[in-house]
Amino acid sequence: MVGMFSSRASDRVIEPMIALAKCSQQDQILIAGAKAIELMLDMHWRGYVHAAATANCGRPAGQYDVTLVDWRRRPFRTLEQTLDWLLNYLNPRGTLLIWVDPQKPAAIQNIHLALEKRGLVVEADMIHECGCAVSARRRETAPLRKAA
Repeated sequence: MVGMFSSRASDRVIEPMIALAKCSQQDQILIAGAKAIELMLDMHWRGYVHAAATANCGRPAGQYDVTLVDWRRRPFRTLEQTLDWLLNYLNPRGTLLIWVDPQKPAAIQNIHLALEKRGLVVEADMIHECGCAVSARRRETAPLRKAA
């Protein structure tokens, strides 16, 4: 079984997603995107047994600590609608992470703006050989940044 998972393309994105979202194995994790089931199975294999894909996530009740969104090879305009839907699943202190194809700086700025419009504060960005990731939390629970 180990060999089955170790060569998957998702291995290249799942580890950086886990690290940037600061997932723990006790977190309730929701995974969205075209490869959500595959990523969920990879998470289970890694010991994240509370991970669910959008296909089996239940009704929205703010029950997830982390939402991982794999939006590679998908248009930005559909991401905004998906964010509106997914935020109903994320608990008030939860983390939302979006992974997209390698983008131009303007495209990443559009993601920032879409998150901010929904009351989220970007906590971290990451550029990786397989894409870009943006991590955010709801504004009212984000830690205050110290002025320089």
